[in-house]
Amino acid sequence: MDDIIVGTDVRKTYEAGKIRVEALRGVNMSVRKGEMVAIMGPSGCGKTTLLNCFSGIDDLTGGEVRVEGKVIHAMSDDERSEYRAKRMGFIFQAYNLLPVLSALENVELPLLVAGANPRMARDKALETLGLVGLRDWRDHKPSELSAGQQQRVAIARSLVNTPAIVWADEPTGNLDTDNSQNIMDLLCELNRTNGQTFVIVTHDTSVGSRTNRVLMMKNGQIEGEHAPKG
Repeated sequence: MDDIIVGTDVRKTYEAGKIRVEALRGVNMSVRKGEMVAIMGPSGCGKTTLLNCFSGIDDLTGGEVRVEGKVIHAMSDDERSEYRAKRMGFIFQAYNLLPVLSALENVELPLLVAGANPRMARDKALETLGLVGLRDWRDHKPSELSAGQQQRVAIARSLVNTPAIVWADEPTGNLDTDNSQNIMDLLCELNRTNGQTFVIVTHDTSVGSRTNRVLMMKNGQIEGEHAPKG
């Protein structure tokens, strides 16, 4: 069985006083190892909630998610955090880079937090910056980089621990058309070369068209899927 992610009847309800919002309403979803999948749909349909619940950032109200055969929500908070740090990478629309650190320091930070040897962390961070074409920009702080370069640093940071799964929430949302295409070129190349699994939340049909499969969401449910043409 080559499914790396399996969700069964996944439900997420938010409650605030008398207000009750069913963000996920019985989602069944599986992703194969090495697949690149896009989650698409209108604003407010539950795309980001799905990503957060399936990656273990948020708790579930009901159902089950298995990642690499493990029931992720059965882990303790510490176990889940450690698992995410070692086996998952995250790319966000807001790059979330630390402004006081250089590009190299931002990329090596996850390894240092995980207890890696500082020399090994630096070498691995430098190698990963090279993968995204920014080795020569290693000493620049985020404010000295373009939006596209900042997103490349964020991608390098998400890949530095060689994750099995990369979760991306609107990874091209802040970029112009050319930079968006360059970032997708990079993600597709990494997917092909490293065999990593990508789950990408996006509203951009040009991003969806580059993936293996598009899952369409509406009102907290997956209402269909298709394989992009071409």
